[in-house]
Amino acid sequence: MRALVQRVSEAAVRIDDTLVGEIGPGLLVFVCAMDGDTDEAPQKLATKIAKLRIFRDDEGRMNRSILDTGGAALVVSQFTLAADTSRGNRPGFSTAATPEVGEASYHTFADALKQHDIPIAKGRFGADMKVSLINDGPVTIWIDVP
Repeated sequence: MRALVQRVSEAAVRIDDTLVGEIGPGLLVFVCAMDGDTDEAPQKLATKIAKLRIFRDDEGRMNRSILDTGGAALVVSQFTLAADTSRGNRPGFSTAATPEVGEASYHTFADALKQHDIPIAKGRFGADMKVSLINDGPVTIWIDVP
């Protein structure tokens, strides 16, 4: 499973001009299920992100997790994180999980984050979404969980 995590001051997702999810300070997590992911991958990824120390402490160092700050997470499915750009100019997505597996993994991941007592907002799997954010830092972290 793969995620692109951004520390944000705020983030929101809209579908057809309708707000479906928004957060204040916290994490925007774009997530993609990969072909061959284990059943444990969503939980492992959620635990890794919940404990990821990318928020500033009192000395300005990245030493606190979202659990320490009480922030929220906006979870957005994004199969394009599986893009293979090694050949030609058109990315391939054959390493992404099937839509059925991807959707189940997406919801399992969001539920696993929620189990860490992190407030969650979500996009909608497979929808054409408009995501807005104010990246804090900027801090952007790529995470792969085998």
